[in-house]
Amino acid sequence: MTSVTIERIETRLVDLPTIRPHKLSVATMYGQTLMLVKIYCSDGVTGIGEGTTIAGMAYGPESPEAMKVAIDTYFAPAMIGQDATRIQALMAYLSKLVKVNHFSKSALETALLDAQGKRLGVPVSELLGGRRRDRLPVAWTLASGDTAKDIAEAEHMLEVRRHNVFKLKIGAKALETDIKHVAEIKKAVGDRAAVRVDVNMAWSETQAARAIPALADAGCELVEQPVASAAALARLMRRFPVALMADEILQGPESAFDIAKNNGADVFAIKIEQSGGLFAAQRVAAIADAAGIELYGGTMLEGAFSTVASAHLFASFANLQWGTELFGPLLITEEILTKPLDYSDFALTVPSGPGLGIELDEANVERFTRDGLKKVTK
Repeated sequence: MTSVTIERIETRLVDLPTIRPHKLSVATMYGQTLMLVKIYCSDGVTGIGEGTTIAGMAYGPESPEAMKVAIDTYFAPAMIGQDATRIQALMAYLSKLVKVNHFSKSALETALLDAQGKRLGVPVSELLGGRRRDRLPVAWTLASGDTAKDIAEAEHMLEVRRHNVFKLKIGAKALETDIKHVAEIKKAVGDRAAVRVDVNMAWSETQAARAIPALADAGCELVEQPVASAAALARLMRRFPVALMADEILQGPESAFDIAKNNGADVFAIKIEQSGGLFAAQRVAAIADAAGIELYGGTMLEGAFSTVASAHLFASFANLQWGTELFGPLLITEEILTKPLDYSDFALTVPSGPGLGIELDEANVERFTRDGLKKVTK
C-alpha cells in the first residue's frame, strides 16, 4: 500500500473579539488570537489544529505569533513528505528536531489526529482508547473583576442552565479584597453552585497560608496554583480543608511525575497545549491516576478546535473527578464553526463525527485572519 504523506501545511492567525475583558492576576485579555494550522495529505484528507495562549506571552513563553513562526520555519519543512498516519512516530521525530514548543506540537498533533479520524471514519476519542462519556461538565470563569457584575453573570448562567460551577480569577488585588469578593459570590449562589478560585501563581507561600483558610471558610472548594513554586505548593498540601490544584507548574509527563512523587497536589489541571499534545496529556493523566491525584480538564481559553480536541481526550479518561472548564469558545463573540458546539444543561456534548467532528466556517474565519495565510509545500 502507498503511504499517505503530508503535502502542504498552512498556518494563519485569527484575531477574535471576546464578550468582555477577562482579568487574570497576570494580565487582562481584551480579545483572543488563534493560531490555526491545516495539514493537507496526499489522500485528499485535511486536518485542522489550533494553538492558543492566555494573554499573549504574559502567561507563558509561547505566543500565537511564535507558534506560527515555529511551524512555518521549522516544523512544516520537516513534515512535508512524512507519513501522516504514523502520528506518534512523527511527533517523536519532531521532538528531536525542535525542543519544547509544546503549544505548537499540540496544534500539529491535533491536526494529524483530526485527519486520521476522518480517514478512518472515527472520532478522535476512539484514537485515544475510546470514550467513556459523551458529555462533560463545564465550569465558567467569572473574571470581570467586579463583584456585582460577576454575581449577575453567575445568576444568568444558572438561569439558562449553562454552568453551575464557577471559577473566580483572583490574585491581582489585596488578599482581603479577594477573599471578600469570593465570599460574596459564594453567598449569592449558595448551594446552587460550586465556587473555586484560580490565583495564577500570584501569591507568596505566606500569603497563600493566610488566604486559603479564609477561602475555605467562605465555601471555596478548590484553589488552583496559588504559588509559582512546586516546592511551595507541596508545603501547602494537606494543611487546609480545600483541594489544591497544580496548573502552570504542570508542563508535561516529566513535571507530572516530579509533582506526584513529592505529593505536590491534590488535583492536576490537564491541558493538551501545556502538556505538549494529546498523547502527552494522556500520559500526565495516567501518572495522576497511578498516584491517586484527581483530574480536572483545563483550558488555555482556546477556540473550538483545541477545545474539542481536549474534549475528545477528557471523554476517554477513566477519572475526571473535577469536571472541565472547556468554555473557551463561549468567551469569543464570533462563531468559527458551521455548526456551533452544544453547551446545555451544565455540560458540553463531545462531537461524534469523524476526526474532531467539527467544520470550520471558512468565510467567517477569513474576516478575522491577520495578514493572510502562510503555506509550506513540497
